[in-house]
Amino acid sequence: MKIQINSTASDIIITIYVLLTLFYRISFEAQAGVSGFTSLITGVVLLSFLWLLIKLKILNPNWFGLFNKKTTKS
Repeated sequence: MKIQINSTASDIIITIYVLLTLFYRISFEAQAGVSGFTSLITGVVLLSFLWLLIKLKILNPNWFGLFNKKTTKS
């Protein structure tokens, strides 16, 4: 059985994840005095984890309906 999360829940999870990681990068890294390059690497690692969850089809984002699905002509 493969774990899949529906589109609406995936959109909410992705939004919360991005906002929390952005908050982390702004507040905690500023307090710790982390360099810009280290902050960039941290952002790439955190986003690659999200990308992996989407590629494994665990998260199935609908992007809040902003993009139309491709329609096939028959």
